[in-house]
Amino acid sequence: MKFRKSISLLGAAGLACAMNALPARAADLGGDCCADLEERIAELEATTARKGNRKVSLAITGWVANIVTWWDDGAESNVYQTGPGTTLASNVQFVGQAQISPGWTAGYHLHIEVNPSDPFFTDQDTSAGSFSPGLPSFATGIVALQSYWFIKNDNLGKLSVGKISPYSDNVTIIGVDGSGLGSIFAANSPNFGSFRNFFLRRNGARIPGPLGSFRWDDIANCWQIADAGAGISLDCSAAPANLVRYDSPVFGGFSISGSWGEDDFWDVGARYSGKVGDFQVNVAGSYSQNKDEAHIVPNSLFGGLIPVGDRDTSYFQIGAYVEHVPTGLFLYGTYGHEFIDSANAATASPSGFSLDSDDAFYLKAGVKQKWFPIGQTVPYVEYQRTEDMLGYFALEAGATGSEIERWGVVVVQDIDAAAMSLWLAYKHYDGEITGPAATCTTLCGELDSFQRVEFGGLILF
Repeated sequence: MKFRKSISLLGAAGLACAMNALPARAADLGGDCCADLEERIAELEATTARKGNRKVSLAITGWVANIVTWWDDGAESNVYQTGPGTTLASNVQFVGQAQISPGWTAGYHLHIEVNPSDPFFTDQDTSAGSFSPGLPSFATGIVALQSYWFIKNDNLGKLSVGKISPYSDNVTIIGVDGSGLGSIFAANSPNFGSFRNFFLRRNGARIPGPLGSFRWDDIANCWQIADAGAGISLDCSAAPANLVRYDSPVFGGFSISGSWGEDDFWDVGARYSGKVGDFQVNVAGSYSQNKDEAHIVPNSLFGGLIPVGDRDTSYFQIGAYVEHVPTGLFLYGTYGHEFIDSANAATASPSGFSLDSDDAFYLKAGVKQKWFPIGQTVPYVEYQRTEDMLGYFALEAGATGSEIERWGVVVVQDIDAAAMSLWLAYKHYDGEITGPAATCTTLCGELDSFQRVEFGGLILF
């Protein structure tokens, strides 16, 4: 396109020079007018970003998101400024495709995440979160979150290869929740935000444990994500990884997908999106399995290493969103159940307890209305319950059960003219840990409440 414009401009310049070829006029122009114009065009093109070839399209998109959070753990409070968390952090994405033949296209997707402060790893002593060895796919700073190519046929579907999110990653959140992008950032089923890594307290005192104290993620653990688990509660089906993924075409609102790769990870699932009368309905579900050959994890309480054998974990999740379009009233919910090979957990419990499963569910209800001319307003309430999501260190300390309850109130305001969303949220957390009195002497019992107020915003580009 720029080349055509350049030719047009040069043609116009040549015509102008021809029409003004009289000596007096040429003298007035002060020399070769065409040369001057060519030089100017070359200067403009040199300062313009352009793609490397003219066959494959290029689109640059992304968002910038930041959050200010006030928190209170019952004995201490403070205010932190962070990003929204890994996989949701500020980013730039390069996407494009080219047509091979009628019905066939090929393309690419490069997702670069910029994460200067990750709330996954903030706590009472750390206001700027950084990389955690327990989550090797995540990092603070600049990281390539996704990088893959694809081939797509209109009738056969899409095949993607590279570092990519498996189908089950966020499928019941981003793939289902229709309350808006700002709403998803402000509140969703995983424990994103300045929470998961905070130390547990009882009667105002920290509970002694790994790295000085036990943390909330020790009882909100997903075994499938990493060897040592990751305390994010729901959405346990891995993160972007080196995979092969297939997505079918959409037939009557239905589609199926699946992924395979890494060290014996695979998933499969289905999705539906469509109108039923005055209602918008989105439903998605998936089943994933992650197997690892023999591996070890640190035993921080008793020293040395723990041989946990072959990892064999599976995760089932389902989510649904229903909105009454004329009124904007909506209800969203998701449920997850993790199946854990008992051999993985047995050696981590001094009482001999074997953790074989855990559960969590999340509900959100509200309304979407354009009460103000600047954009849509989305107020809603949320509730979540997490049960028995014990990590290695909690099992080491003798825990056999746990429970976290979370509720919150959120208001999101969209600003259409700037492709922007702002939100204000309050969240409250309560927890309890159970186990035999003989072995769970320090960790077990009711926990002090944790609460936070969050003001955040994101802008798309």
